[in-house]
Amino acid sequence: MPRFAANLTMLFNEVPFLDRFEKAAAAGFSGVEYLFPYDFPVEELVGKLKANGLTQVLHNMPAGNWGGGERGIAILPDRVDEFRAGVDKAIAYATALGAPQVNILAGIAPAGVEREMLHKTFVENLKYAAPKVKEAGIKLLIEPINTRDIPGFFLNYTKQAKAIIEEVGSDNLFIQYDIYHMQIMEGDLARTIEANLALIPHIQLADNPGRNEPGTGEINYEFLFRFLDSIGYAGWVGCEYKPKGDTAAGLGWLKTLTGAA
Repeated sequence: MPRFAANLTMLFNEVPFLDRFEKAAAAGFSGVEYLFPYDFPVEELVGKLKANGLTQVLHNMPAGNWGGGERGIAILPDRVDEFRAGVDKAIAYATALGAPQVNILAGIAPAGVEREMLHKTFVENLKYAAPKVKEAGIKLLIEPINTRDIPGFFLNYTKQAKAIIEEVGSDNLFIQYDIYHMQIMEGDLARTIEANLALIPHIQLADNPGRNEPGTGEINYEFLFRFLDSIGYAGWVGCEYKPKGDTAAGLGWLKTLTGAA
């Protein structure tokens, strides 16, 4: 079965963030991911990882004013300098945390800017970031996201992400494949994952509708977990879902759907 990482932005949110590392370890997770580490001193986060025997699997690059509704700045022509500064910051944190990969959120397309310009900015930013991140020994990921949860988000489909990767021309640019987002936007999950397996080092999950625990919606996770094994998927699966109640009480799906003890 895949290795599952607790997404600490979503899971165990009944306790303060820094207490979630211990909760994740106690629940049996060996890896964690979360949106951003930048609100905390990196030494404090490293201490939490070490104290709880956890691997930092992934985090995102700075994505603008998250609290103000921004969901990435990589497509914005007037934010290139900010994006580049964020690359350096993300590398510094990922290196200290031992995170093998970082994800770039493209952003929401602003009104009044031609899509061609947004696309060009995104590609140029990725051409800048990919080799810098590679030099640090880190993989760079981009993530298609559904337009229901984030209306106007620029990157929405696996095929679109693959085309952008080909245009950038870097061997250090990959897809973060979120099963929940892609079920909404394109479906055909197993076939798409298999066809793009070489470009997918990280997968995230939630069920649909509701973005809750696996087993609460229409996605056949029991089948998908077996399928990932059968095609040789070797990456982590980040559990980025909204618990219906207490996180620990809702983790029964791990045993039911994976056969874990």
